Amino acid sequence: MLRKPIFFILFLFILSGCDHSPEYEVIYSDEEKEPTDVTTRPEENKKDPYTIAIVPKIDGIPYFNAVEEGALEAGNDLGVKVIYTGPPTASSEQQEAIITKLIAKKVDVIAVSANDPYKLGSVLQKAKSKGIKVITWDSDTNASYRSFFVNMVDPEIIGRHVMDTLAIEMEEKGEYAIMTGSPTAANLNTWIDWIQIQQKEYYPTMKLVEVEYTNEDIHKAYAVTQKLFKKYPDLKGIIGISTVNPPAVAQAVKDAGKIGKVAVVGTSTPNLMNAYLQEGAAQTITLWSPQKLGYLTVSLAKNLLNDEIPYEGQNIKNIGLIKFNGDMVIMGEPIDFTKGNVNQYDF
Repeated sequence: MLRKPIFFILFLFILSGCDHSPEYEVIYSDEEKEPTDVTTRPEENKKDPYTIAIVPKIDGIPYFNAVEEGALEAGNDLGVKVIYTGPPTASSEQQEAIITKLIAKKVDVIAVSANDPYKLGSVLQKAKSKGIKVITWDSDTNASYRSFFVNMVDPEIIGRHVMDTLAIEMEEKGEYAIMTGSPTAANLNTWIDWIQIQQKEYYPTMKLVEVEYTNEDIHKAYAVTQKLFKKYPDLKGIIGISTVNPPAVAQAVKDAGKIGKVAVVGTSTPNLMNAYLQEGAAQTITLWSPQKLGYLTVSLAKNLLNDEIPYEGQNIKNIGLIKFNGDMVIMGEPIDFTKGNVNQYDF
């Protein structure tokens, strides 16, 4: 039994490989850019440029490194200064310390991917009181702490879609587990809600046995997967959300000799998952262009400084059309990476 046709059609369209729409292409490349002609810039850019601070959940993992590439590219294109700085672990306390320093630097915008939707409230309110604009991206806070949220995809679509990819591999029956990042990450928790809704509505013979939290730690994710294998010998599938989880799960599947016995799907980057997809340790990995997310966040942050609020159907240069529902931007649709198309992507 498959779910509503709109999600199944989306799945088939994305898996078609090369024929994906340019709207979802990676915008960042290593090709040398033509020098910017400063004489064509608006008069305002002859003054000191705006400073936009981008704070990820955690620094140094491939997904957020790719976001940084896109953010810095946007800064260069738009004539703004971009500070990209994040904590070494997925900690809201460390994010709060970073934001406090950014307030002292008198940046113009703070854009944060929050590790907790509430714990950053006090420091973000302080930033706003100092005249600093605040937005969120990737993972939201309470709406009162920011102007708007830059989301990658519709959370219902990503949650339901990822569940569909696992159901296909498991033939819609058997035990599965979910491995996620921080227990307080608002975006991941919303996806998990939709994953479970989709499973209960359309795949009643599948059973969720456990949700495990790895706090974006790939070594912990590997150990947790080994524990799941021992605890649930009949386990047939694992969904890994948070980009470090699927490669850890796939490596554990490979090491345990369970290729073809345990299906692996979830959200990660094609570069992290390429080898695992090629050898069958994972089947379908879903994401979007993180470079585009970084580029879009900086673009909208600069617009906000010019008193421009996003709107439904707005065409953002190098991104395409966005959706906007009043306080949340949605960048686009997810992309599936499989053995058949993963070599087309490089991030």
